[in-house]
Amino acid sequence: MTHAEFVRGYREGRLQVRVERQAAIRVMAARSLLPLVLLPLLGLGVALALMGMLVAGIALFVAALGLRALVRASSQGFIVARALQDPAFYDEMLAKEVLEITILAA
Repeated sequence: MTHAEFVRGYREGRLQVRVERQAAIRVMAARSLLPLVLLPLLGLGVALALMGMLVAGIALFVAALGLRALVRASSQGFIVARALQDPAFYDEMLAKEVLEITILAA
């Protein structure tokens, strides 16, 4: 299915799109460089807590974990939205078997 057919079918409600959750999370983590953001934030939170700024350290640590949860929760929606906009991304997600498209019976 071409990208144009995918977009048209999705907008008309003729397609069911399933996103493999774990694969979407891996794609989002890699594309957003999530580990490069989270590790320093988590380390800084621990450092603040050890230096006596317990509340600030705990708050930063929890905020970093919240960011991770937010990325994981929004990954499936992001994949579909980006696939609708970008033909190259759509092809990549099909090749990686992140997207599964089912044509609904009329």
